[in-house]
Formats: sequence, C-alpha cells, structure tokens
Amino acid sequence: MTLEVILSILAGSAAAGLLYSFCLTPVLGVLQQCGYGERELIRWYYRKGTMLRRRHWLLALCEVLLVALFTLCFSFLGSAWAGLVSAVPFVGLGVLYIVSSKNALKVPLRRSARMMRLGGCCFLLLWAIVFGVSVGMWFAGEAVGAELFKLFRFLPMTLLPLLFPFVVSLASVLMKVYELPHNSRFIKRAQKKLTQNPCIKVGITGSFGKTSVKHYAAEMLSLKFRVIATPASYNTPMGIARTVKDGLEGDVFLAEMGARREGDIRELCELVRPEYGIVTGVGDQHLETFGSLEAIASEKKVLAEYAHKVVLGKSVRFDKAGALKEGRDFEAEDIVCTENGTSFTLRLGKERVRMETKLLGRHSAEDVSFAAALCSLLGMTISEIASAAPLLTPVPHRLEKRVSGGVNILDDSYNANTAGALSAVETLKLFSGRKFVVTPGLVELGELEEQRNHALGEALVGLDGVILIGETRVSAVSAGYLSGGGDGTKLRTLPNLQEAQLVLKNELKEGDTVLFLNDLPDNY
Repeated sequence: MTLEVILSILAGSAAAGLLYSFCLTPVLGVLQQCGYGERELIRWYYRKGTMLRRRHWLLALCEVLLVALFTLCFSFLGSAWAGLVSAVPFVGLGVLYIVSSKNALKVPLRRSARMMRLGGCCFLLLWAIVFGVSVGMWFAGEAVGAELFKLFRFLPMTLLPLLFPFVVSLASVLMKVYELPHNSRFIKRAQKKLTQNPCIKVGITGSFGKTSVKHYAAEMLSLKFRVIATPASYNTPMGIARTVKDGLEGDVFLAEMGARREGDIRELCELVRPEYGIVTGVGDQHLETFGSLEAIASEKKVLAEYAHKVVLGKSVRFDKAGALKEGRDFEAEDIVCTENGTSFTLRLGKERVRMETKLLGRHSAEDVSFAAALCSLLGMTISEIASAAPLLTPVPHRLEKRVSGGVNILDDSYNANTAGALSAVETLKLFSGRKFVVTPGLVELGELEEQRNHALGEALVGLDGVILIGETRVSAVSAGYLSGGGDGTKLRTLPNLQEAQLVLKNELKEGDTVLFLNDLPDNY
C-alpha cells in the first residue's frame, strides 16, 4: 500500500465520518431525551414503526446502490479515480438526508458542552470504522489478487447508517469515563455552595403538579422574598446544579425534584438539604420504572424524612416514621371553573379566603393551595397570599390558553398524568362552540397504561372531534371512546402531530376550542 493510497483512505474516511456525524444528529437528540440512557435509546430505535430507523434503511439502500453503480461505471479510470467519482452520490445523498432531517425531532437537540463532546467522539468512531474497513478491503484485495476489493473498498461504509444507534451508544459509554466524574465534581461544587448559603431551601416532589406548584409558589413568595427556582422542568441533580451555578442571590430556593427510579429523591435531598418540602401526591406516573405505587410512595417519602416541615397532598399516606412534622391543614374548597379562570375558597388552618385566578382547570386550585400552604409556613399572611392569586400566570404548556384567529388553543402538551389529563378534558368541555382534542394518550403507567388510556377515551365522549396521534397507545384510547358511546365518525387516528395540525387548519373556525393534550417527546 503506497503513501498515496493511505492518504486517500485517510481523507475519504475523515470526510465520510464528518458527513455521517451530521446524519446521526437525530439519534443524538433522542439519546439526550432518554437522559443519555443507551438501553432506552436502543429499545426506542427498534420498537415497531420507528420512522428514524426506516429513514436510515432508506439512506443505506440508496447509497449502496448508487455508489456501486458509479464505481462500476467509472472503473475504467482505475480504483483511485472510480472511488473519487463514487463520492459524488455518497456526499449528495448524505447532504440531502441532513437537510431533510433538519426538523426530524419535535424536541430540538440541545448543543450542550456534553453533547458537543459526544458528537466529537461519534466522529472519531465513524472515522475509525470507515478507515479500518477500507484498509481491510484493500489488503483483502492484495491477499486474493482481486481488484474488485480495492475498487469497492469504500462500499461497506454506505451501510453505516444501520449502525448509527450502536455508534452513538458506544460513544456515550466511552464518554462516561469522563462525564461521570465531571458531573460528580460539578454537583459537589453546587452542594458546597448550597450548604454555605443561608437561603431557605424547599424541595418539591410528587407524581404530578411539581412544576406548576413551584411556579405558583415562586410568584406568590416573590411579593415578600427574593426567590430562586429551578427553571422549567429542571428536576435532576445536574439541572439543580446548573441553577446554583447561575447564582443564589435570594432568600428562598425552590428545587423541583423528579424521580424515575429508587434513590433519585435521596440524591437530590443530599444535594439541596431542604428545610421545607412539598409532596403533591403519589400517583401512577412512572409506574413503569418503579413497578408499584408502594415503591413510588416510598421514594417520595424520602423528602419528608429530610425536611423539617412538609406539605402533603391528599393521596399521600406515609407511616408515622416518614411524616409528619406538619401534615395537611389546608384545602381548596368550593372550586368554580370557567373558561376564563378558576376561583375557590382557600382554607389555611381556621382561616378562609376567596381566591380568584386566571388559571384553568380544577387541578390548578389544588396546585395553588399547595403553594399557599408553603407561603404560610414561610410567614406570609392569608391576605398577602390572596392578593397574589389574581397575578398568577399559567405555566407554559400546562393548560395554557392562547387565542389564534378566533380559535381557543389549550396547550397542555407537557401534561402526562392521569388526573391532570382528565381535568384538562373537563376544562375543555366548559368552552362554548365546537371542541376538539389532539392526544397520543398517556405513558409510563406500566401495567395500568391500557386501563388509564381506556378511561381517558371514555372522558372524550361528547367532543366534536377526537384526533389520536401515533400507533402504540391510541388503541386503548379509541376503544374507551367507542365503548363509552363516542361517535366513530368524529374519531381519527393520524401518524404524527404535523398531520393533525394540517387537518385542524382546514377544519377549525372562529369560536372553536382545541386541546393539545400530552405532546410526547421523540423518545416515546
């Protein structure tokens, strides 16, 4: 093998590796949505009907056919020139794939420092694979004396799209040698900063409503305190650590605490060391990963063990060892829901006051009452709490109302729990005019998933249009709708949200209301 051949293989391998690095960007995005879980990525990729897998097969098929055709047609120029000419369809198809995949994910890839490092590792792996196979093909040709091996030395790399999820998974495993210690140091710095800061620390967990309660509590407490809260749905150690890194200039720190597996809440409590806590409830969300409601309750109970005072939801039943130092002495009573807001009587101990909010849904009254109970523990009077109620704003994508072209849009796309979904449908039915819902169903409910989706379908009876998205969970929703007496002519199943939006664009008119319920991310 001459130096010229080695250099050509090196250059060709680097170019192919770079091109494929951009092609596998959607796979990196799904891995990110899976919390960098390699098993979850592979399981998602090989489930029935995954569009991305089909696209990879199509890309590989087109490339292998066209590269082979071009190589044969220009073989009279010699293996070096034929390989160079065959790069034209290879690069052209790759660029076309990258452009067409620009909006392949509903949740865009976050180009964090970790993701950029992972992308670099993927490039090196792809380059090494292409270089190794190409050199192997060359030496195979030398060994058997067949020029075809040299001629088609780059052809095997056209099948690499079939290996994208494995390349990404391998890169992720390799990078964890660096990432895990790096994240650990980052979290320990945040822990030290939190320990040294005298601000009041509050942990908020539960199977539902965490983000909403945190949002309302932050807005109410802001009338009296300087408040720092983890943004959006940041509820992991890294999410909290990033919030702490950005600054702790405040009197109260609100930390949302999520849990998918045993030990998650303890890790977060060790980081934050909360003095106060809120456990919104124990429900069937994440039943798939916990296995039982008892396991979920046991996990939520950890916050009650750490905090000095804890506000509890109705569905929370801890034993005496787990709680409670404070218990539940608050209630949202006489709830009145309309299409313009929710009002209720807040009871805090023996005191009562009427609360008027712009928030939609019966569950919003319960969420506000949690926030009010915390405010009371931190020294706010009931009159101060009531004065904050009209100022409360909806949490983005959680039964958030918008009006476009005279059509009411209820954006509940981040809601994924059973109680919240039924409350959203109940709110939709309060609106005048025609009412539509778009939903893929509910997820992560384990053995209860079919039952809960069937109940959701029954709740949709009476609406003017029901659009179900996807293939996996909607069969139970559809069965529930039809068995509950729903009109089959008003029920449609579409493959994705984009097609549903096109249908609605042609069908909706002024005065109509549409509820977008639980827009699942790509990793489902």
